[in-house]
Amino acid sequence: MSEAVDEGPFYHGTKADLQVGDLLTAGFRSNYRPEVVMNHIYFTALRDGAGLAAELAAGDGAPRVYRVEPTAEFENDPNVTDKKFPGNPTRSYRSGGALRIVGEVTDWVRQTPEALQMWRDRLAAMRLDSRAEIIN
Repeated sequence: MSEAVDEGPFYHGTKADLQVGDLLTAGFRSNYRPEVVMNHIYFTALRDGAGLAAELAAGDGAPRVYRVEPTAEFENDPNVTDKKFPGNPTRSYRSGGALRIVGEVTDWVRQTPEALQMWRDRLAAMRLDSRAEIIN
């Protein structure tokens, strides 16, 4: 796997209502494949990418984007790096360690209802495709 070289800032999108200082950890079900329990916590250096993840996240809460700091080493997300896109254009990362919440971000770009439905349809198709796996 290639080395992560991004210095951030970093963001995580979720529907959880969190506070500064809270820690996000692995060990929860994937938003994209609920049958998979994740060994890593995922984050991005793209604020609006975290916003999309927040809007697609499981749960009933409002989508939220948090600025986060990794507390451990991290690496490029192999689910999108090189496997689907050359390099890491999505600036997506994962860590086996926790992410510390350092603040909430409110100026991220929301998706239109039509765009969100397109993403949900793509995720549903992915769930049916046995070749589409999450590298965990």
